[in-house]
Amino acid sequence: MKKLVLAIASGLLLAVSWPTYGFPLFLFIAFVPLLVLEKSLRESTVKKSNLKILGFSYITFLIFNAITTWWLYYATPFGMYFAVFANALLMSIVFLLYHIIAKKISQKLSLWMLVCLWIGFEKFHLNWELSWPWLNLGNGFSEYYKWVQWYEYTGTFGGTLWIWIVNILFFYGCIDFQKHRNRKLFIKSSLLPIVVIVIGVFSSLYIYHSFKESEEKVNVIVLQPNVDPYTEKYKTTNDGMAQDLIDLAKTKLDSNNYFVIAPETTLSKPVQLDKFKRTKAYYKLNSFVLSNRNVAFLSGITFYDSFDADQKPNATANYFRNSENWYNSYNSSFFLKAKKEFEYYHKSKLVVGVEHIPYRNVISPLLGGYMIDLGGSISTLTTQENREVFTNDVNTLAPVICYESVYGEYVTDYVKMGADFLAIITNDGWWSTSQGHKQHLSLARLRAIENRRSIARSANTGISALINQKGDIMQSIPYGEKGALKGSIRTSKHTTYYTDQGDYIFRIAMLVLVIVLLTSFTKRKQRL
Repeated sequence: MKKLVLAIASGLLLAVSWPTYGFPLFLFIAFVPLLVLEKSLRESTVKKSNLKILGFSYITFLIFNAITTWWLYYATPFGMYFAVFANALLMSIVFLLYHIIAKKISQKLSLWMLVCLWIGFEKFHLNWELSWPWLNLGNGFSEYYKWVQWYEYTGTFGGTLWIWIVNILFFYGCIDFQKHRNRKLFIKSSLLPIVVIVIGVFSSLYIYHSFKESEEKVNVIVLQPNVDPYTEKYKTTNDGMAQDLIDLAKTKLDSNNYFVIAPETTLSKPVQLDKFKRTKAYYKLNSFVLSNRNVAFLSGITFYDSFDADQKPNATANYFRNSENWYNSYNSSFFLKAKKEFEYYHKSKLVVGVEHIPYRNVISPLLGGYMIDLGGSISTLTTQENREVFTNDVNTLAPVICYESVYGEYVTDYVKMGADFLAIITNDGWWSTSQGHKQHLSLARLRAIENRRSIARSANTGISALINQKGDIMQSIPYGEKGALKGSIRTSKHTTYYTDQGDYIFRIAMLVLVIVLLTSFTKRKQRL
């Protein structure tokens, strides 16, 4: 019973730490009960300890995942259950590996291994076919972003490392207390992890208050059409939607130069890429830009291109019903500027199960009717290899589409290509008024800090916002309101250490992991 209580305690501590309702200070002790539980099992004579630690840790991570991401149910019940149960299992496997290793090497080395394994797991979760990095630990500070201004040097892996170091230090304090039952000793051993927390927070606050944004500014108009994705979105014609966007923009337009930014897949009716310029929507929007030469226009759209049956389809091609032809579908952004050929970018970090079918031949038949359109198409979408940026000849924006804003190192690719501010276009209406859209907005703050780039965020139903280079939300339109947001945000050409180096903490962690494994293996061999 005691072990079950410890497992539940860790799960609840992780859950109550999470944005946007939680307090991240609990992250620094959240793993301590689970570590105590694991040590108790490892040192006992109980049989099948591997299976037991897998079970108890699964309870912990199931609670964590269920409480923090239950809102996925609004969009896809199957996807919610799969994400919650599968992600909890993956986290449990990491803890099981630690348990197995800890039985063979010293406690200190095994804990270093655990840190490295967890960082490796988070990096893996950023890149594999079933990518779901929403609950990577470093994301837990997105509402308390003033605590992690040093993410411009470390990215979110710096937060993950910070959390684990403090948890391990508190864990050692608990071990000492169990041995000696001395409260003074426990208080003394707790001072070091508290100091580590204080140093992290106060160094960040110093960076926050001393950081100076550049003097250069860009004017933006962010549109929030507030179209219900379930009842209105796919009943509205593209040209009708284009006119609505134009009318919204005109409510804020004046003689200054502006980037006008509209949400993800605002033009939701699929358009053949090479025929877009012949559509009424293009004509209306291009005419708007030509008649307002101070405007550069960015919006989301669903593109596709087709090819004949005799052409070999790629891995993400889809089959036209009642036809022998194939097509590629894209969740795209397009950019219009007077006297300039329209440009486009295809979203390349896709939502698993709804935009991208991993291991398609196996999973597609299982998903069947549970698939739903979340900003693109129920068909598998096609991506592009490289990032794209758009310029009005003075400033350059990064067209970050929806889910891409969760990926730290991925967003740095836009900045490396010259983006001096980030434009995040998204449609968060699938999750109703739950935590989903709030967490998504909150995570954008971390991208601003990592790259020291201001953000203009256009969300179909909200929350649209202007975020400065320190992560502050300067202006916003509430969820569920139609409107336009006009403002000036700072631009920058400077690149941060994290922008340049990316997830180097992961690379260091993998090097440490290899060294510890080789050292441990060599010592064991010498004993034999």
